[in-house]
Amino acid sequence: MSDIGMMVMVLGAGFLLGGIFYGGLWWTVQRGLVSKHPAVWFFASFWLRLGMAMAGFYGIAHDDWRRMLLCVAGFILARFAITRLTDEHRHAH
Repeated sequence: MSDIGMMVMVLGAGFLLGGIFYGGLWWTVQRGLVSKHPAVWFFASFWLRLGMAMAGFYGIAHDDWRRMLLCVAGFILARFAITRLTDEHRHAH
């Protein structure tokens, strides 16, 4: 695979990791606010999301700082996308 193809895949993988992380955060907030035990929701969600993100970064980067940088860039892009999607969802109701 070409370098550009690999860079696009790594950026996409970072975006997917970010989507899972920030989408999971949004989902946790929605469930945690109405739960009888919100601390359990937030604590468990944080560690699960952190573990998945760190494992993903480690697996994708393969000790290459350029891959790590692209993965983090995709992760950050996902934050903006999830923020926009959830903001539109909030205004629709």
